[in-house]
Amino acid sequence: MKSRYSTSTASYFAGAVAARTGDEMSGPALMLAGFALSGSTIEASSLLASITISAAVGGPVLGTLLDRARRPGRLLAAAIVTYGVGLAVILMGLGRLPFEVTLVIAALTGLLGPALSGGWTAQLPRVVPDGSLARANVLDTMTFSVASLAGPALAGAVAQMLGAPASVMTSAILIVLALPAAWTLPRRPSEAPGPRPTSLISDLGAGIRVIVARSSLARATFISVNSCVAQGMLMACVPLLGERVLGGAGRGTLLLSCVAVAALAASAVLARFPRSVTPDTIIWASALVQAGALALAASGRPVALIVAALMVGTGEGPQLAALFAIRHRESPEHLRGQIFTTGASLKISGFALGAAAAGPAVTWSLPGTLMIASSVALLGALAFFAFPGPGPGSALASVKAEVGTGRDVSR
Repeated sequence: MKSRYSTSTASYFAGAVAARTGDEMSGPALMLAGFALSGSTIEASSLLASITISAAVGGPVLGTLLDRARRPGRLLAAAIVTYGVGLAVILMGLGRLPFEVTLVIAALTGLLGPALSGGWTAQLPRVVPDGSLARANVLDTMTFSVASLAGPALAGAVAQMLGAPASVMTSAILIVLALPAAWTLPRRPSEAPGPRPTSLISDLGAGIRVIVARSSLARATFISVNSCVAQGMLMACVPLLGERVLGGAGRGTLLLSCVAVAALAASAVLARFPRSVTPDTIIWASALVQAGALALAASGRPVALIVAALMVGTGEGPQLAALFAIRHRESPEHLRGQIFTTGASLKISGFALGAAAAGPAVTWSLPGTLMIASSVALLGALAFFAFPGPGPGSALASVKAEVGTGRDVSR
């Protein structure tokens, strides 16, 4: 049994790194390819927006389908392959099909994006031995940091050596390489329900009610989405920060590398001591760290800016690990996939909203925009104390009664 778990766990993490690196690579690669083949920055950014925003719609539905599947790994594998093929179709459509058609293809492909984040992480409890979930959860978080560090760098390197279209194809190949790992994920335990006679709409409502009803899950979701709004605002500021503070707009990407490296390092420390601080404490404390970092970045000094980027990563990495831990702890088994993918969709939407709002604000004032971002992150930290304390398991019990599972899901 231990050997089987070890093999499944290793396969899970190998697939996660490949899929998430390909996903992180796909955004910059699509931007580069869109600009190279169309010559328009507007079309390039529209392409990225289409494949990103649609994830907010696809996440909850994909999660519900995963929860209803007896072999969720098979469905996950199909979603991963379809996403990779979608990237290839987008690339072939650029310059050949009307751009509006290509945008539709990108939006349809983006519906499956949460499979690489929340949909994948939701399967983690089935591949790790009992008692190892806390450490495995932090390691899973580190795959995101590795991907965010390697993906954009790989996209730029491949585009430089082989051209922007080759960069998109490389990202698609990396994503599809995760297929064997997804296909071999363990099936749902025999005592757990398979596809149920309840409707898809009913199951969607049940998952959302769990997120709202469990105070610790609701506040963790709210804080993490708030942090993503602040991170999206920072992303919109990166080019100007590079130009005004670091001596060139292109150097702004160094800040993103600092964030990724710090997130990876902080997650590695947390992996050594996974139970040293409760996830609920990490959630609000990490938001507070990010708020302080964004305020520091507004000072406009080079050294302070680098320190601020490292602080953002130091808060971002542990916050993601804590969020996953809370989701694993609070989610009933039959709704786990939906809760993870819905959460991922909300975070993606928050990031996009923050970036969109910061675009016009940056033209007004760069320091002012960073201070607004800091205030948004601070609001998330303070919101932790505004939510009521964890309630009894009756909230989940009522949801259980509504979906008719007949199981005790108050965990």
